[in-house]
Amino acid sequence: MKKKRLIVRSLIVDEMNELFDAQGMRYVEFPSSFERIREYAAFVLADCPLAFREGTLLEQQLSEIIKNGVKHGNGCDPGKRIRIWYDLRKRVRFIVQDEGNGFLELDAWNDFYRKRQIALNEERFDDFLSLASWRGPRSDEADGGNSLIAALEYWNGGMIYNGARNKVGVVRWYSGGGET
Repeated sequence: MKKKRLIVRSLIVDEMNELFDAQGMRYVEFPSSFERIREYAAFVLADCPLAFREGTLLEQQLSEIIKNGVKHGNGCDPGKRIRIWYDLRKRVRFIVQDEGNGFLELDAWNDFYRKRQIALNEERFDDFLSLASWRGPRSDEADGGNSLIAALEYWNGGMIYNGARNKVGVVRWYSGGGET
């Protein structure tokens, strides 16, 4: 039986990536309030073309990025800000930055994800199930890294971190453009 070719995506650090070019993008910032994350996402997406919304998937993905910045980056400190640049023309693109120390476990997460995908590809299901969720040293009982797994699949144009790993740029392209 021939195995299918495995392409393992990963979280990338590239300070100079074009995803961080905020020229022409809208900008907003919010205090780090965990209770208001969905409100923040709804505000950013208020003028988003319906064709991009995909039910609530786009709002969920943006909310997860904001949540990671509020919770992990800023420690839910309302004195710290979440900065969001966004562009909703022809595709959706966001840059989200927190004031934290960055995603310090990014390399460990990439190693976990690579092992998980290889186990799945090789049909080693017991190994795959043992890698169902990722726990880093700063994880709590509500964390599992699963939002990052979904994000790598969802953001089809890339998911890139800056060198400090406290800023992420993402893009999702749509075949029909932004027509409503």
